[in-house]
Amino acid sequence: MKKHLVAGIVGITAGLLGATQVAAPLLAQDTVRNNNVYEQLDLFGDIFERIRAQYVEEVEPSELIEAAIDGMLTSLDPHSSYLSPEDAVAMRVQTRGEFGGLGIEVTQEDGFIKVVSPMDGTPADEAGVEAGDFISHVDGESLLGLTLDEAVEMMRGPVGSEIIVTIVREGEAEPFDVSIIRDTIKLTAARVRTEGQAIVARVTTFNDQTTANLVEGLEREIEAAGGLDSLDGIVLDLRNNPGGLLTQAIKVADTFIEKGEIVSTRGRNPEDGERFNASEGDLITGKPIVVLINGGSASASEIVAGALQDHRRAIVVGTKSFGKGSVQTVMPLRGDGAMRLTTARYYTPSGRSIQSLGVSPDIVVEQPRRSPADEEEEETSPLRGRSEADLRGALNNDSLTEDEIRQIEEERAAADEAAKLRDEDYQLAYAVDILKGLMALRP
Repeated sequence: MKKHLVAGIVGITAGLLGATQVAAPLLAQDTVRNNNVYEQLDLFGDIFERIRAQYVEEVEPSELIEAAIDGMLTSLDPHSSYLSPEDAVAMRVQTRGEFGGLGIEVTQEDGFIKVVSPMDGTPADEAGVEAGDFISHVDGESLLGLTLDEAVEMMRGPVGSEIIVTIVREGEAEPFDVSIIRDTIKLTAARVRTEGQAIVARVTTFNDQTTANLVEGLEREIEAAGGLDSLDGIVLDLRNNPGGLLTQAIKVADTFIEKGEIVSTRGRNPEDGERFNASEGDLITGKPIVVLINGGSASASEIVAGALQDHRRAIVVGTKSFGKGSVQTVMPLRGDGAMRLTTARYYTPSGRSIQSLGVSPDIVVEQPRRSPADEEEEETSPLRGRSEADLRGALNNDSLTEDEIRQIEEERAAADEAAKLRDEDYQLAYAVDILKGLMALRP
């Protein structure tokens, strides 16, 4: 018994010694690491003092510190940044749905300023700025080498003032200038209308008004149509929607999903992860949905499209989305400023991370660009709009009743409207046709 006890004590002692021998190098590494950090902070202080004392012009110390903070944050990823007190106020105003500017969402890609999407009905949209455009100059001054915030600051200005942006666009041989008049941007987050037998819900951004706008518009159009039974379904148009509030994306998806996960977020620590689930109920009780996306659909738009796609609740049509699968948290700082920090990635219900990959549509449909030559050729075609009935001496069809003739004329008018929509917006017309096909197959 004593032998066993002594052996146990020796074993414990050896174990303790072993643990001490392993831990000592780790403690030493932590100490060295902390010393390095303090040395680098001292270096920062030395540089700060030298700039303040010896730079060719006098500089404001607070501006130096803000620039250093912003540089630290922007070095992490394109979406982390420092918000000055003025920028923090502007961001809060923007999430409420009204702000001044051009009406474009931009990001930085390899040092260049890239348009994520123009917002519907804004000065940039009306001037012809497109998703995927690169802005190289503002009023003749190059943006190369500037941070994203610095570039955005150059594009700001008084409402009613003119700005000249130089655009580099894929497919165009040379850069070209676009004149834009700055204006107050008033965003209607969701516009809902009826197109034939389909409801088209155009969601332009995810701000505080989005879900309320969407639900109100859907209920109005459903009532005007005489109920859901009179409709083929809904087209949820998320093209060129740059995103916005995560909470609103969850609520929009929850409007159509009966149950199950909508999105999950995962940060550095596993315990910080969150899952967001749908509440019971589907506003349109299972009616078919087609979601339209393109390269300007980002962030919150991708959450909605990915959730509806994973639940097989909608058919996603269009082109691959932007691929922003990260979550930013805005943290207030002393002095009324704030910092926007990437704190998590989000995942669709099936566990997909969309970061850099985007949402791939179930059916890829490009939006064709029509040239004036194409339109002129169609208008002057000798066969355009001609049929058997236009031929001299054609036989009449006397086998139809007046009601049957009226029905044929109504169907023809509807087909003409569909053809007109196809000329105006091919992707949307394609989505409406899918809804017709789905309804035609239902018993």
